[in-house]
Formats: sequence, C-alpha cells, structure tokens
Amino acid sequence: MKIKNIIFVGLGFFFLGLGVIGIVLPLIPTTPFLLLASYFFVKGSKKFEVWFKGTSIYKQHLESFVKNRSLTLKQKVLINLFADTMIAVAFILAESTIVRTVLVIIIFYKYYYFIYKIKTAKSERV
Repeated sequence: MKIKNIIFVGLGFFFLGLGVIGIVLPLIPTTPFLLLASYFFVKGSKKFEVWFKGTSIYKQHLESFVKNRSLTLKQKVLINLFADTMIAVAFILAESTIVRTVLVIIIFYKYYYFIYKIKTAKSERV
C-alpha cells in the first residue's frame, strides 16, 4: 500500500470516528463526517470502500443521501447549526472587515445551497 493510500485510509477512519461520535452527540453532524470518511475510503482502498459501504452506519446515515441526493430536514438543520457555530466563532475572532464579509457571504451561500440544491427527504419513522 502506498503512503498516500495509507493516509487516505487513516483519514477515512478519523472521519468515521467523528461521524460515530456525531451519532451519539447531537451537536456534531454525522452526515458530513461520514461523507468525508466515504470519500477517503474510496480514494484510499477498494477493500476499505467495500467494507465501509457494507456497514450499518453507512446504510443508515449515507446510503439514502448517495442514492437520492437528499437530506432530511433534521439533518439539514443540524449540519447548518454546526456550520453556523463554527463560522460564528471565526466571525467573532476575525478583526478584518473583509474576512467578516466573506464569512457572511459563505453563510448566505450555504443556506441557498441547502434550501435550493439539496432536496429535503421525508424522515423515516421507526
């Protein structure tokens, strides 16, 4: 295995771990971290890609997004709240007006993208 592939697989496991923590802690968004894990597993190793796509975590949290390109309203809200919190911290710490303006533009674009580009799936009741 090449060093690059080892790094990708390692990053895949890192983001998988963050995604699993997000399942337990509702403050951390699960879907984006699992998407990153999937990306790095695909880039790193066919074996790990197949393994990850066979896990129940992938099937419960990502499979519908990958197939339908949609998120539930709850997923959209949690992802946006987490992102807004991170952007707010940067906004508060930034002293530059240009940086703050760029952050506000990012927030508007993020909401535009989540509202108009990502479909809202109906949440499944168990």
